[in-house]
Amino acid sequence: MRYAVLGTGDVGRTLAGKLVELGHEVTLGSRTKDNAAAVEWADAAGPAAHHGTFADAAAFGEVVVNAVGGRVALAVLRSAGEGNLDGKVLLDVSNPLAIEEGELRLSPVESDSVGEQIQREFPGARVVKSLNTVNCQVMVDPSRVPGEHQVFVSGDDGSAKEQVTALLGEFGWPARRVFDLGGIRTARATEMYLPLWVNLMQSMGHADFNVEVRRAR
Repeated sequence: MRYAVLGTGDVGRTLAGKLVELGHEVTLGSRTKDNAAAVEWADAAGPAAHHGTFADAAAFGEVVVNAVGGRVALAVLRSAGEGNLDGKVLLDVSNPLAIEEGELRLSPVESDSVGEQIQREFPGARVVKSLNTVNCQVMVDPSRVPGEHQVFVSGDDGSAKEQVTALLGEFGWPARRVFDLGGIRTARATEMYLPLWVNLMQSMGHADFNVEVRRAR
């Protein structure tokens, strides 16, 4: 398939690289066509890897992955162009994180989420929130963490969630470990998990961890 990955940070480059490794074509999108990180990534990743603006990438991709920060996601997707998102699965892996006066802050929080904001502003897109509860290396290689730990999906479109679940399977997440939380409103819960994730990471000194949900029999 053809994927658009929006964002040239660690998350975007890691996801884009894994998609190319799996045999997909990827355009890594950024604000400028000649973004140095995107050019370097595409040159190293091979002929299935491309770079361009956010709009270039979104027009190219059959699936769009939002891998920019949650607080800039709407602006980036506006730049990508609503017409380039209509009808497409839009996988949102972002978190609304910022450091303000030395403290971790989330905005929105509790009464809204980035996932919901994206779905409201781009009603033609089929938004699925997932992967935002793990480090980018664990996103594409869950075996880094032993056990039956889970990844979550939230979204209003059932077929879009099925498509994302299939992609997660390519990343190494078997379907039994993909936990469907329900509609896109449930993205609030996974976004609010981030402060706990940061506290755990600081306590353990690394990011190779995840949560496992155990049910009573």
